[in-house]
Amino acid sequence: MSSLDRFLVAPRVLPPLDPGFRPAVLATRAFAAEATVPVTLALEQADGSVFHHAFRVLADSHPSAAEANPFFVERLAKFLLWAWGGWKFTVAGPVAIADALRRHYQDDAAGRFDSEIIGQRIYDRPIEVVSVSTVAELPAPRASTTPLGRHLDGCRIGFDLGGSDRKVAAVQDGNCVFSEEIVWDPYFQKDPQYHFDGVMDSLRRAAAHLPRVDAIGGSAAGVYVNNRVKVASLFRGVPPDLFESRVKDLFLELRQEWKGIPFDVVNDGEVTALAGSMALKENAVLGVAMGTSTAAGFVTPEGTITSWLNELAFVPVDYRRQAPREEWSGDVGCGAQYFSQQAVGRLLAPAGIEVDASLGLPEKLKLVQSLMAAGDARATKIYESIGVFLGYALGHWSEFYAMRHVLVLGRVMTGAGGDLILRQARRVLELEFPELSARLDFPTPDEKDKRHGQAIAAASLPVLA
Repeated sequence: MSSLDRFLVAPRVLPPLDPGFRPAVLATRAFAAEATVPVTLALEQADGSVFHHAFRVLADSHPSAAEANPFFVERLAKFLLWAWGGWKFTVAGPVAIADALRRHYQDDAAGRFDSEIIGQRIYDRPIEVVSVSTVAELPAPRASTTPLGRHLDGCRIGFDLGGSDRKVAAVQDGNCVFSEEIVWDPYFQKDPQYHFDGVMDSLRRAAAHLPRVDAIGGSAAGVYVNNRVKVASLFRGVPPDLFESRVKDLFLELRQEWKGIPFDVVNDGEVTALAGSMALKENAVLGVAMGTSTAAGFVTPEGTITSWLNELAFVPVDYRRQAPREEWSGDVGCGAQYFSQQAVGRLLAPAGIEVDASLGLPEKLKLVQSLMAAGDARATKIYESIGVFLGYALGHWSEFYAMRHVLVLGRVMTGAGGDLILRQARRVLELEFPELSARLDFPTPDEKDKRHGQAIAAASLPVLA
């Protein structure tokens, strides 16, 4: 038996199709109950922003310290990297903690992936780990926030690029006059012209419903800085040389095709949160989109966004060593396998639903949706399981996000299954996290907003000159 097992607490509400699930939030709380040695991590971004997180680890004399301390610190660091973003950790605490974390990013395959994607591709340098003796020696915390979107004047187009479809909306003075979605398959396309032509096609189709086009706003999975693509799963099939020569400036090229009008592209999770904030006329909104992968964004209590990445597809939500493996990073227990079409796909076999192995994830989801509509108990268990995952993840995420509202959108949330996911999440919160349950609201958008709300909110991103 591993010395970690004492901390891997079984949830009170078990997901019916994944009873081995061991929520991150319960494990970290069990670990914290025995931890006595203070540690603070400072995570630094390229613009000078610094974020602190304080916690405790086990004393060296604890029988589980040698195995549990490196594990829990690395899982926390993984969360901070993908949720907050940054390239440099400064560790105030035992030197052994910093040494173990440094080795992880140098020697472990999942750590090297994080260093490559988060460090080098987003922040232009590999992840660095520095050790200091006291909190006073850490770089001082500092952060900036900015407003996002909410501009509805004029004739606008908004688009949302997912892994299985692209959505577009034409908006005139705040009214949506046209919206549609078109199936596409961007993940493994080697030629970025495929992506360019697909987006251009959707923009032209929307433009046909407007007297003119004043601005275009876009939502897409990935990290974008000044409309330039830093890293995005939509282009994972493009060879590195073509990524550098064509993909990085793809949206700048699209803007040129539209005569240089205001054109803004941001992470799809940010637009999910923006859509919720606009619809609710409230702030402190965590938006989660369950599509081909998992996207998230956060509108602060003040109505702004931070410089955080909010890439919750890659944050650990399940701490068991045998958790399902994320296909891109190779890491286990990460969000994409719990809150996306990938989650639906992996739960088919445990549910006893046999499908053709050649079917894509969108087709598998459609099958499950049709079974759910017919009252099939096997489909019900899939959605119940995802709802349990979500409830425990919200308990974990709430320790980092000052959220009052959670808006969950995306193809997985379409239909009766989406309602069941939210009911199960509420049940978990009521039983395990009653204080959080009392203050957290789950607004329920209508079906059109579930599917097209991001594209409409994206249209509000650019400011007209």
